[in-house]
Amino acid sequence: MKRSRSSLVHQVTYAFKNPRKILPHLRRLARDTWFRLHTRDHVAYYRAVMKSDTARDPEGAVGSHTHRRWLALGRMQFDYLVEHGLKPECRMLEIGCGNLRAGHLFIDYLHTGNYYGIDISPDILMAAQDTLVEHGLGDKLPHLTPVRDLRFAFLPDEHFDVVHAHSVFSHSPLDVIEECFAHVGRVMKPGGWFDFTFDRTEGKEHQVLREDFYYRTETLIALASKHGLQARFMDDWERLPHKQSKIRVTRRVDAP
Repeated sequence: MKRSRSSLVHQVTYAFKNPRKILPHLRRLARDTWFRLHTRDHVAYYRAVMKSDTARDPEGAVGSHTHRRWLALGRMQFDYLVEHGLKPECRMLEIGCGNLRAGHLFIDYLHTGNYYGIDISPDILMAAQDTLVEHGLGDKLPHLTPVRDLRFAFLPDEHFDVVHAHSVFSHSPLDVIEECFAHVGRVMKPGGWFDFTFDRTEGKEHQVLREDFYYRTETLIALASKHGLQARFMDDWERLPHKQSKIRVTRRVDAP
């Protein structure tokens, strides 16, 4: 993403080309403004957004407006991680697991009990339970936990081989991302890795409706380094049919 979606020029141009989307956008703007006025911080605000979106369509709430797209995006995430090091014996933490778009594939692939999914939205985790039933995955004993932050305080040290967050930082201000970076290294095993996607801009960093956040790659790499993490841009992810970019983070050898 090179052009700021928050700019007036972009918004006017987009409205001219997509007149049918003007009224839905205004409705969402009014709803989001109401939520911001009645919540104490971004996590509480986005929890309210997810509650509203999930009530309408759980798959749409995680960014998939058709079931076919839900399946395709889940498969894309799964295939990429398997091709880049995920093994059945790995213990995996998925941040923002949603209704298990990719999680149902991870759960089926990993050894029993090795999948941990967390989300700030209790409502989307209810939908995740429906996904488990639909795909017959109860016997794999996944761990699904609602959380209020990204401190991972309830999880043990050096527990996970793989941490994954798809389309989480694309909805997060920098203070939420930094909170994650400050604590994720503690729960990662030595040699483990953390993959996350984000909305990339090569221009000015910006946000739209406090729902979508656009960052420069170097901003996130520098922020990770501040917390003892080494990050690299995953170029091959860019060739896949998805609008977000991906970074992989590992613990620096000299980090505690």
